[in-house]
Amino acid sequence: MIKAQRTAAFIASRLVSVVLTIAGATLLLFLMMRLVPGDFASVMLGPRATPELRVQITQAMGLDRSIPEQLWLFFSRIATGDFGVDVVSNRPILDIVMDVIPNTLALAFSALALALLVGIPIGVIAALKPGSWLDSGLALLSISFITTPTLVVSVALFLVFAIGLHWLPVAGAGEPGDTFDQLRHLILPSVALALGWIGYISRLVRASLLDTLAELHVRTLRAYGVSEYRIVGLYSLKLALVPIVSILGIGLGELIGSSVVVEIIFARPGIGSLIFNSIAQRNYPIVQACVVFIVTFYIIANLVVDMINALLDPRIAAGRG
Repeated sequence: MIKAQRTAAFIASRLVSVVLTIAGATLLLFLMMRLVPGDFASVMLGPRATPELRVQITQAMGLDRSIPEQLWLFFSRIATGDFGVDVVSNRPILDIVMDVIPNTLALAFSALALALLVGIPIGVIAALKPGSWLDSGLALLSISFITTPTLVVSVALFLVFAIGLHWLPVAGAGEPGDTFDQLRHLILPSVALALGWIGYISRLVRASLLDTLAELHVRTLRAYGVSEYRIVGLYSLKLALVPIVSILGIGLGELIGSSVVVEIIFARPGIGSLIFNSIAQRNYPIVQACVVFIVTFYIIANLVVDMINALLDPRIAAGRG
């Protein structure tokens, strides 16, 4: 009963923290947009600016009101998902963002899954052979993955497998409704985005598993004649993977942020390429909506990770972890 109460209190405190963090990030975004030099409506419209459009944008965004009224209007609209209407396409901004979000989420989750599927076995193999030539080789490979920029990996994969060998599609997200074609278009961007995290996860798994294998209960199992592979598979690996769970939220946020480069190189529609194109067009309301989504997703992902950790390790909920 006490354990359940502590877990519930921990989750409640994290929920409050999430709400405050999203509110703080949204307030910062509001202030940054208002600090744009010059008339905000003219800056946003750029060459499209006419007296009529400036008046329309000023009234639609509440720029003719006082700062407290603008702030209240800004928060109330975001809370209901109302980001206004795009002056270029005359479509609701939320619809524009929602059209590309599935592509970015598919890219981020597939890259994370690939990083876990490849990085964890590499880390386990390295931990089972510490100090060997295999461990050194895997360490060199992992560090190479970590230090190679996503831009370089993306360009190399693009030139070799898409332009040179013609094995995989060059650009786009695939035909809508054609799952196989969409998966083919997802391979190169996912590998480019996952490569650095493969190296990072493998090094983290190796270090965590070596620490777990050095604990007293593992030495006791060895003394009883339990095989090393049984110790790793049934006991140690599960404990060693706890730190991996802790970085999943950060990893997803980082992958979504890094997707900008990958989506531009592979001409893949997504939130990253949408932000890049909107900045080039000075379409700040769309940039604003994209940033709100990324911040919200990042915070919620970390909340889910914190809840999972609290369930896996009650010491965290009790404040002792």
